[in-house]
Amino acid sequence: MSATESKTLAQAIRDRRATPSFDSQPIPTGDLRAILEAGLAAPSGNNMQPWRFVVVQKPEQKQRLRTASFNQAKVEEASAVIVACGDAEGWSTGDLEEVLRMGQAGGMSERYAESVRNSIPEYLSKHPNLPMWLAKNVMIAFTSMMLMAEVMGYDTAPMEGFEQEKVRDVLHLPASYHVIALLGIGHLKGADKYNGGRFDMDRTVFAEEHGQSINKVL
Repeated sequence: MSATESKTLAQAIRDRRATPSFDSQPIPTGDLRAILEAGLAAPSGNNMQPWRFVVVQKPEQKQRLRTASFNQAKVEEASAVIVACGDAEGWSTGDLEEVLRMGQAGGMSERYAESVRNSIPEYLSKHPNLPMWLAKNVMIAFTSMMLMAEVMGYDTAPMEGFEQEKVRDVLHLPASYHVIALLGIGHLKGADKYNGGRFDMDRTVFAEEHGQSINKVL
């Protein structure tokens, strides 16, 4: 499917597959920007936006990234690979003050801003599992980008198969960055992945408490 053959969001969610192979054709700059902006518009805890993204398009850099990703061919074949990271120290190196500045420009009260200024450092400096907090927030933005790409007619491959330290070395990432996932974007080459199916709602969704079938109320 070409980028001009857009899908509805419902179609993108229903039909999306993890693309096994890409044709390596370049993505227009405007399309790539639209995909990234969809991720940047995602919600996050206290609007802290702890995500950082590295866009890899040059063939030689994709090749290096492939070696850090268990030699997956689609890393090198994708038109672009977005490496999604979370910055464990962003809140303490300027992000918090920028969040407060933007919030107050948008109507946040000074009283609430002061409350956030005090509570966020207390919360994140003592967080029992900061990598998990980062992953939860980053994956919301990651999914927004993936679905935007699909709606625009691109194929995608979310990937968790990589070696953290090797990716860090390839991309020269700061020590505070945690690599969360890779998103390959482009156009399918060859046959699409089989439909693996999804569990029925009755298996995974409950009404009011565990064990109560949602199908009895929907």
